[in-house]
Amino acid sequence: MVESFMPGDKTRLVYSTEHTVSKKDRPAERNVTQASAPSQQKVYIRLDRKGRGGKSVTLIEGLPISSVEKELLLKQLKSRLGTGGAIKDSNLEIQGDHRDTIMAYLEGLNYKPKRSGG
Repeated sequence: MVESFMPGDKTRLVYSTEHTVSKKDRPAERNVTQASAPSQQKVYIRLDRKGRGGKSVTLIEGLPISSVEKELLLKQLKSRLGTGGAIKDSNLEIQGDHRDTIMAYLEGLNYKPKRSGG
């Protein structure tokens, strides 16, 4: 039974079992497909200076992980390298030229990173 709330009325409906939705009628939960092993993914590491006032930024592209895992990886890399960074357009940006260190770190996590660009 659904009751309406009227001004001056001291009772209002907090919970009702009248309009329950069964599990089969609920919208389908987003299915997250299992990504293949990290060693089979293409992860590219490149240096970028465009639009940054001549400052270098190391970009990590193609990581097949969720945004939460990217945040954790970024935090680990920033503390390990002692530098700043951010996530933009699903790519990780690390301030400075740290390509060799990042490649070694990702290889330790069973990725096969490739150096892209010069």
